Amino acid sequence: MRIVLCYPVQPAHVAQIQAVWPAAEVVDAGQERIAAELPTADIFCGHAKVPVPWDEVVAAGRLQWIQSSAAGLDHCLVPSVVDSAIPVTSASGVLAKQVADQTLALLTGMLRDLPTFFRAQQQHEFIRRPTRDLHGACVGIVGLGGNGHRLARVLKAFETTILATDWYPDNKPEYVDELLAADRLDEILPRVDVLILAAPLNEHTRGMIDARRLRMLPSEAVLINVARGPLVVESDLIEVLQSGHLWGAGVDVTEAEPLAADSPLWDLPNVIITPHVGGQRASRIEDMTELFCENLRLFQQSAPLINRVDKRLGFPEPGAMRPL
Repeated sequence: MRIVLCYPVQPAHVAQIQAVWPAAEVVDAGQERIAAELPTADIFCGHAKVPVPWDEVVAAGRLQWIQSSAAGLDHCLVPSVVDSAIPVTSASGVLAKQVADQTLALLTGMLRDLPTFFRAQQQHEFIRRPTRDLHGACVGIVGLGGNGHRLARVLKAFETTILATDWYPDNKPEYVDELLAADRLDEILPRVDVLILAAPLNEHTRGMIDARRLRMLPSEAVLINVARGPLVVESDLIEVLQSGHLWGAGVDVTEAEPLAADSPLWDLPNVIITPHVGGQRASRIEDMTELFCENLRLFQQSAPLINRVDKRLGFPEPGAMRPL
């Protein structure tokens, strides 16, 4: 059994994984060697950020399981993997707390108009300007997976009304006021003060937030994207913001990363941009290793895996998601 890793592990993490399966060969490939090591892997855990030969790997018939170290799976759900029998599990929920932290930073920064006050600070101006409230706001969450659930739970403490859409709208948690099917997104847009994107990137969600939907939002709504940049048609977002429709946007992800130096987004006065740091947390690697080890034990027992995904949708199947 050959287990190939491609996330920033330290020797202690490798030893922890080795202890779960002592007879296995555990290889810390890193980004530098993953393309060469992946074709001979029986199990892969990580997130390859460089090109890897997925078609060759699938055709070889050796790989038995993919454990993503990210919640998003667009890095590995290529057509050949989707069409194969290889199970894929995600890190859904592992990053939820830090994504909630990042969302709150972007959201409260926009509502309290911090970009304006940062510019005023640079000019030594001590002038009061209008701000907005999070308490009592109506918040829409697109995608109620691990991150979406955590966001709803945290934001409910601000006495908000939580509206959400999800592919599986049957099991509404108590901290969500309304849960609608994914194809009913248009129904909540005119009602929200804040729209938070927490959905995976797939054929259904790519470009879902376009000019039409942005203009369905109230004129002083705030858009927060902590999911994947291509969920939003960026040129449409820029145009709508420039027109004065929307209070502002907080984006941790962009259509292309890194964001081009000449993108108009950089200079818009009502935008906060962070460089895809929503998943950062001091214990992230420890948390990911714990999940992988837990799933590795289940794999050895031929038991159902945590966070096993529907590969055509890109997120965990109902009942498979790790409890939050």
